Amino acid sequence: MKLIASPTSPYARKVRMVLAEKNIPFELIIDIPWNADTDVPKFNPLGKIPVLVLEGGETLYDSRVIVEYLEDVKPWPLLIPVDAQDRIAVKKWEALADGVADAAATIFLERKRPEAQQSPDWIARQMRKIENGLATMETSVAGSWCAGEAFTLADIAVGSTLGYLSLRFPEIKWRETHARLARIETALLQRASYKDTTPPPA
Repeated sequence: MKLIASPTSPYARKVRMVLAEKNIPFELIIDIPWNADTDVPKFNPLGKIPVLVLEGGETLYDSRVIVEYLEDVKPWPLLIPVDAQDRIAVKKWEALADGVADAAATIFLERKRPEAQQSPDWIARQMRKIENGLATMETSVAGSWCAGEAFTLADIAVGSTLGYLSLRFPEIKWRETHARLARIETALLQRASYKDTTPPPA
């Protein structure tokens, strides 16, 4: 299978970490959807990454759909719990992490517009989402990992988002104000899947 992705995308990093944790071989194809010569719309009509291209040519898009597929393809190691309550808890973490990443990406794109066309109010609104999301993550850490004592998709999603914030928003000193999240990141740094998917410097 092939993964079409950008090395800086937190959603693509989430999928790459799942592939690495499950030791699923794949070919990484770098494509930046904002570039004029991008081929991403040929594989995803929404023009977004990541896109997983299966052996038969079928494509899957949206990182949440892709990680669900990968969990079914290779259930072990288990990253999404089987128990319904635990599963929902992990997926809730994923939704929260993705939501923070959405807000951060929105600000990043808004700031790429000419300054006169940027909306300070819109940026401030997205920044509040980031701040509220981080605060909720911090108070929700339930054990050694985000969702308890087991490493799950929750930690992968949160780590990918925290890495994106560090890349694009170094002015947000989340490590200084969110000790539990800083501890999660320290634990993630011991895993090859996290270290090997570190985005290049901005």
